[in-house]
Amino acid sequence: MSHPRMKAQAPAPEAVFDRARLTQYAWLSIAAAVLTIGLKSMAFLLTRSVGLLSDAMESGVNLIAALVALTMLTIAARPADREHAFGHSKAEYFSSGVEGALILVAAASITWTAIERLLAPRPLEGLGIGIALSMVASLINFGVAHILLQAGKRYQSITLEADARHLMTDVWTSAGVLVALGVVTVTRLQILDPLIAIGVAINIIWSGVGLMRRSVQGLMDTAIPSADQLKVAEILDRRAASGLRYHDLRTRQAGVDQFISVHVLIPGKWSVQRGHGILQTIEFEIRGALPMASVSTHLEPIGDPVAQEEKIIEHHRKSK
Repeated sequence: MSHPRMKAQAPAPEAVFDRARLTQYAWLSIAAAVLTIGLKSMAFLLTRSVGLLSDAMESGVNLIAALVALTMLTIAARPADREHAFGHSKAEYFSSGVEGALILVAAASITWTAIERLLAPRPLEGLGIGIALSMVASLINFGVAHILLQAGKRYQSITLEADARHLMTDVWTSAGVLVALGVVTVTRLQILDPLIAIGVAINIIWSGVGLMRRSVQGLMDTAIPSADQLKVAEILDRRAASGLRYHDLRTRQAGVDQFISVHVLIPGKWSVQRGHGILQTIEFEIRGALPMASVSTHLEPIGDPVAQEEKIIEHHRKSK
């Protein structure tokens, strides 16, 4: 259904955005990753700490993940075409899935390196300068993560949110490494260094599994958030007083896009034109509440036997 002549207030301009703008956040993440890799690698070369090496390796994963995010966001920004009538926004879920897998690979590499150092301990040097460089890198990651997280929530982008949460994991990882290296400096217990690295690996495994889980959920057509579903239901329920009913309400989230379909039942004595007008209004109100939603409605008379049969089938499906 369409609404070319609707005069109701349109969604705010900031709510409807050009998806290509999201790539600028990916470029920011790439720049931060390159800079932090340099700082953390220098810290490792000065100290020879496997704890700092694990931190630098995680920044390497950040860079690869940011490059994947840039690629997927570019694909997701493409308009719908003949082969992809619903657009390309699901590409974002591949980004978060790849990022989760990369995190697990990094965790395995960190653990292997840490075990080798655990079996053959070696003294650490230049910890003061190394810790300072790592602190600067962590501050950069913290600032970029905050920017990406806000953008991810604002534009409902799982790619930006995944990148932000990965960077925050990196920040907390670095904090743990720095605190533990401070303890090494005071106590001279060299064994703490590889133990720190193993702790880092365990921490980022948790993050990687979480990202992969969210990616799978998105690819499996998970419903839109409960709060958004409630908004749709409230819009439909407001029409009940006029004799309108509805059923078979279905929703799914695909990156920043939301897809909503519903069967709307009207009294049999209503004209097609009146029913069509009601559907136009409903669709427009839903788009006003959820600017990134694509709404599909189907008109049926309340007394139609086929509609009643569909309601029974829907009830049976939901009761499983």
